[in-house]
Amino acid sequence: MVWIAAARMNTYAAAFSVSRKGRIVDRIDAMKVFVAALGEGSLAGAGRRLGKSPAAVSRAIAFLEDHVGAELLHRTTRSIKLSEAGERYAGACRRILTDLEEADMAAAGERSAPRGTLTITAPVAAGENMLGPLLDEFMERYPEVSVRLHMLDRPANLVDEGIDVALRIAHLADSTLVALRVGEVRRVLAASPRYLDGHERIAQLADLAAHSLIAMTHFGTDSWSFGPLPGSIVPRTVQLAPRFTVNSIRAAVASATRGRGVVRVFSYHVADEIADGSLRILLAGDEPVPLPVHLVSPHGRLAVPKVRAFVDFALPRLRAEFAQRETMCAPRAGLPESCGLELPAIPKPRTRGRARGA
Repeated sequence: MVWIAAARMNTYAAAFSVSRKGRIVDRIDAMKVFVAALGEGSLAGAGRRLGKSPAAVSRAIAFLEDHVGAELLHRTTRSIKLSEAGERYAGACRRILTDLEEADMAAAGERSAPRGTLTITAPVAAGENMLGPLLDEFMERYPEVSVRLHMLDRPANLVDEGIDVALRIAHLADSTLVALRVGEVRRVLAASPRYLDGHERIAQLADLAAHSLIAMTHFGTDSWSFGPLPGSIVPRTVQLAPRFTVNSIRAAVASATRGRGVVRVFSYHVADEIADGSLRILLAGDEPVPLPVHLVSPHGRLAVPKVRAFVDFALPRLRAEFAQRETMCAPRAGLPESCGLELPAIPKPRTRGRARGA
């Protein structure tokens, strides 16, 4: 790891070499200002974050634009926006600064304690319900680490967007990212007992056509895909004519709980409602294959103490949390394709796995 980081440093040193003394330091510092401005959404925010005056921030951006010969940011009095050239340059700056940080950490070795800003991304619901409380505990344990949590219902480019760790719920493609398996989640149909008692029985997928459906942009507003029939490999599709369409998981679940219709969500979204009986899972036998959940990180980032500390801290807790929520929603013999009984807490796993993924 040390010799790789050193090789990268030599490459960067050659690339940054200029005739004027000290320019290499100025250029790296200007890149830090540029990346901070993007993260904060304004030049003033970058100044506050880095402890620099507005004039110093403006000079740093102007220096970079003069060096590359193109405008990097479109500025207004209230906001900034990347130009086309700026989008390309931002990704390169983040990679360079990440490699420099890794070189510093590799040289420091075990003497380096977790510190600095940890950037994480997760789906909105998982970020609010699972990572939020976990991060409070993590920051209490590691007071020199600050956290930036981006809750996004889209896959972020970890390298180009400067993200250390992401929580991903999806089948992963092969890549150079490192993936650590957390668990799996199901895509489930759910409705309230109140709704089910007042409407025709839902015994098969075709019955959904006669019911009020609650659709979300996350799970499709035109159609839902389900597992194939026994002996087939072709997924089944149900065309939708939703009564209510919303882009918020919380709002969709609340509507279903109030008896407004049938909703489709991930199992962890409704684990509490299933456990207390306010929702029931429907047609569990028709569900598609569960989706895996991973923590993913760019190759080499796990060597950075703040990233390693977070992964070691979060992985067993997230595994236990997802496992318990899946158990809360598992169909049981004798129950109507749902569960509503109180479950004992599941012991936190002690093992830690490693896999490759995207």
